[in-house]
Amino acid sequence: MPYVNIKVTDEGVTADQKAKLIEGATDLLVNVLGKNPETTIVVIDEVDTDNWGIGGESVTVRRQRNQ
Repeated sequence: MPYVNIKVTDEGVTADQKAKLIEGATDLLVNVLGKNPETTIVVIDEVDTDNWGIGGESVTVRRQRNQ
């Protein structure tokens, strides 16, 4: 039973985009590893940019600096 966890920043990912991510990740495991789509689990976690860090600072700070 494959388990895929996709983490994205919480910036307006639509329900349609999430559905496509779930479908695409499932299809990838079916096509590459021959996994059963009925037992493939995909979870999408949306993380606030204050809680996502790159290079020692939050994504929020990085984006504010680059504006």
